Amino acid sequence: MSQADVVWRRRQRRETRHLLVSVLPGALWIFIFLVLPSAYLMSVAFMTNGGFGQPQMPLTLDAFRNLAGFGFLGWSPGNLYTLWRSIFQSVISLALVVLVAYPVAWYISLCRPRLRAIMLLAVVVPSWTNQVIRAFGWMNLLSPGTPLSSLAEKMGLIAPNMGLFPSDFAVTLGLVYNFLPFMVLPLYAAFEKLDHAQIEAARDLYASPLRTFFVAVLPQTLPGLLAGSVLVAIPAFGMYVIPELLGGGRSQMLGNLVASQFGEAANWPLGAAGALLMLLATLMGLFILRRMGRRLGGGTEMVI
Repeated sequence: MSQADVVWRRRQRRETRHLLVSVLPGALWIFIFLVLPSAYLMSVAFMTNGGFGQPQMPLTLDAFRNLAGFGFLGWSPGNLYTLWRSIFQSVISLALVVLVAYPVAWYISLCRPRLRAIMLLAVVVPSWTNQVIRAFGWMNLLSPGTPLSSLAEKMGLIAPNMGLFPSDFAVTLGLVYNFLPFMVLPLYAAFEKLDHAQIEAARDLYASPLRTFFVAVLPQTLPGLLAGSVLVAIPAFGMYVIPELLGGGRSQMLGNLVASQFGEAANWPLGAAGALLMLLATLMGLFILRRMGRRLGGGTEMVI
């Protein structure tokens, strides 16, 4: 073996050691705090519920049957209603977030650079506050006797002396407020790359504003829309704090169902099955985003 080969091998071993030193802490962190808990959660979902709620052998699919509504008293649609409410709330919240975020991101992208930074900061700063504190703020704003509740009462939207909180409306409003920055930022990044020549060409061809949006704006901002949709819909699907506080226990979603099974309901396998369902929904959303990103030529990955 020549001297050059020896030097090259030493260099390779040194680079390998440096790589292990830099990667190993992060890999251990992910393995200990993500992989192991997820593996344990998956195993608990297939165990039998013990007398005090703790999982025990033998392995069974009872937790998934209970999640589908089948129990020792027969079939009950309660859990399916919770699942449907989670899907409905996440879809409605996503649609409202998109309707609000598009004009906001468009306006910010047209501002002067200095003002643009201030407006982006104004969008992001509320998310720095604890989610529970923000939810309590909305509880105070929507309680009976507040201006918003009084206005809704005068318009006949709610019964007298009944506030907008707790209600499904309060939950939807809280979800939209909470996840709006997660849609504005990807859309803003997409608007930054917008080719305004296409918009001008559509206007020169006498396209209506709506037609211009669907032909010239939406295709260019679709990567940002897809990225924001994943960042909004998946967390909203498993949200716990907002339905618990703004719903007043009457608008239970999948996250509340999972939390109750690990708490007062004392059914860890059922809670693990619900958590596994949320994990699968997350992976499915990321898989769909990746497939659509490939069709768009990798634009979605760039936005993320």
